[in-house]
Amino acid sequence: MPSFETSDGLAIAYLDQGEGEPLLLIHGFASSHRVNWQSTGWVQAFNEAGYRVIAPDNRGHGWSDAPHSADAYGMERMGRDMLELLDHLGIERALMMGYSMGARIATHLAVGAPQKVEALIIGGLGDQLVQGFGEADDVAAGMRAASMEEVVGETAKGFRVFAEQTGSDLLALAACMEAGRENLTPDMLGKLTMPVLIVVGSEDEVAGDPEALAKLIPGAETAIIPRRDHMRAVGDKATKAAVLEFLESLRKVA
Repeated sequence: MPSFETSDGLAIAYLDQGEGEPLLLIHGFASSHRVNWQSTGWVQAFNEAGYRVIAPDNRGHGWSDAPHSADAYGMERMGRDMLELLDHLGIERALMMGYSMGARIATHLAVGAPQKVEALIIGGLGDQLVQGFGEADDVAAGMRAASMEEVVGETAKGFRVFAEQTGSDLLALAACMEAGRENLTPDMLGKLTMPVLIVVGSEDEVAGDPEALAKLIPGAETAIIPRRDHMRAVGDKATKAAVLEFLESLRKVA
């Protein structure tokens, strides 16, 4: 798959498929464009709906370079990768959808570079975006653990299992998690003016409260996916239906 070189010299792999309005998809922690968006049917669904899908592998993930130093990560740096990718492709402005960590990156972009974001879809993330992820240290330690038996905490165990299933670089993931999550403030979110949809599974115990987050973002809509947790909501047909309906409503307004 194609890749480009970032301003700090890393190769970021990406999928660029379909024609139409550009839609940037940013995957979650320990995932990849393939796991998050291709194998779940998102790319096909978006292409069939008339969107050009841009789906990178975040640094430390998938086919992209994976440094083992926390200094190479963080929301600002990972967000800059996305802006540099859009510049590389000659895209001035795009729809953006992120899931979990990817939603955090996308929202940081919406705050820091709103001129680049046509609309924002926040998946698998509620007010943890503001409150912070309290289990980050456990997850990072879980990635560095010599075996599953040494991993502490159910969330950390879940991410370790997922990382092994996706064939991820565990030390790169530890560095990514250790870099921090730079929480956004209510004041920052209150200045967003683009259309926003928040999509979270009803059984998601990682995301935080989606309704509480929606109250901080002017005009934000929410879609709660019944009987789905953090890992299962992303590929659910109800999630796709909610997102596609939201995007179609923007077309009607335009």
